[in-house]
Amino acid sequence: MNLLGDHTCCPWSFGAREPAPGGRQAEPAASQPQKPGMVPPPPGEESQIILLPPGWQSYLSPQGRRYYVNTTTNETTWERPSSSSGIPASPGPHRSSLPPTVNGYHAAGTPAHPPETAHMSVRKSTGDSQNLGSSSPGKKQNKENTITINCVTFPHPDTMPEQQLLKPTEWSYCDYFWADKKDPQGNGTMAGFELLLQKQLKGKQMQKEMSEFIRERIKIEEEYAKNLAKLSQNSLAAQEEGSLGEAWAQVKKSLADEAEVHLKFSAKLHSEVEKPLMNFRENFKKDMKKCEHHITDLRKQLASRHAAVEKARKALTERQRDLEIKTQQLEIKLSNKTEEDIKKARRKSTQAGDDLMRCVDLYNQAQSKWFEEMVTTTLELERLEAERVEMIRQHLCQYTQLRHETDMFNQSTVEPVDQLLRKVDPAKDRELWVREHKTGNIRPVDMEI
Repeated sequence: MNLLGDHTCCPWSFGAREPAPGGRQAEPAASQPQKPGMVPPPPGEESQIILLPPGWQSYLSPQGRRYYVNTTTNETTWERPSSSSGIPASPGPHRSSLPPTVNGYHAAGTPAHPPETAHMSVRKSTGDSQNLGSSSPGKKQNKENTITINCVTFPHPDTMPEQQLLKPTEWSYCDYFWADKKDPQGNGTMAGFELLLQKQLKGKQMQKEMSEFIRERIKIEEEYAKNLAKLSQNSLAAQEEGSLGEAWAQVKKSLADEAEVHLKFSAKLHSEVEKPLMNFRENFKKDMKKCEHHITDLRKQLASRHAAVEKARKALTERQRDLEIKTQQLEIKLSNKTEEDIKKARRKSTQAGDDLMRCVDLYNQAQSKWFEEMVTTTLELERLEAERVEMIRQHLCQYTQLRHETDMFNQSTVEPVDQLLRKVDPAKDRELWVREHKTGNIRPVDMEI
């Protein structure tokens, strides 16, 4: 964004009113309305209207000096154009080179100025009560086309054309987090990127809590498996015999098998769910820190460049004021010393203008870099967030799959118990026991006398 156009678009000595022939300054007729293509006559020639060649218009600078603009070529000059050829009467016009526009915006995002005002547009910050040329009568107040909020330049709402979204088909981070916002406590403002970063940090915390949940589940499984194995070794009711005793022995064996299943389940939870979640969280944390430091450094650089612009703008105003004072002194009294002071002041004013343009260029480069990195980084945040959600989804699916497998294994451990319980037959058990332990089948009888 080039607020001042090309370096040669306007001489920085325009802050001073150059003396008219004879050492007097020709004051502009500020009270007479201007019409495009017409020049108000100089003092003493009110009866004469000077027509400009086609395509040329006349304006007053903030210091009251008249200049001319070719609306076709964007050329500017202090000299009145020749009425015969349509070009300035004297050589050396100052050409205004405006930045290219896209959808009514310059490349860096500033609304395009009309050609008749862009080359003279020097925006002042809100807090600066001084104004270039404030002492000049008949000055027109032009509505600013940009505003600066926390060192970031935005189009003015009243002059801003409709902006096209960078990703119009979706609600992308890169389109909705450029401005700052009051924090919930109302203590200050929070950059849009900070809001995005906080959201990502919440996601990182969620990953940590999910990992802790899985870790607790692993501990429970390990403790459960340990208790099952201990219980399977218990000797209670070991004396039961027959089909029921066989089923009871299988119950205890199934506990040992179930304990092994839960140990395997806990081991898989650790290797296939908890560990990947923690590894992803650590990488996510590093990515967030990198993004935060990068954007923070760019905002600091942008603030520094903005401060340099304001400092250079103030220096330019002081140099122009000094040049105007010395010019007024020359009007009162001609002297070699005063003329030399004017030349020196004009050089300083031009140097201050060059410094301002250089600072504005550096600021625009910093803001452009911040803009590009904001788009790139917010899109990266979207990718990381989508990756985080998908990664968690996949590992929760793995958790449920392992849980299903564990249930299937547990079911397989109790199936033999069910089968044996269905075969329990008290009569059969009694027959088998009798056959094994019988001592004879002759019954006793009564004694006879």
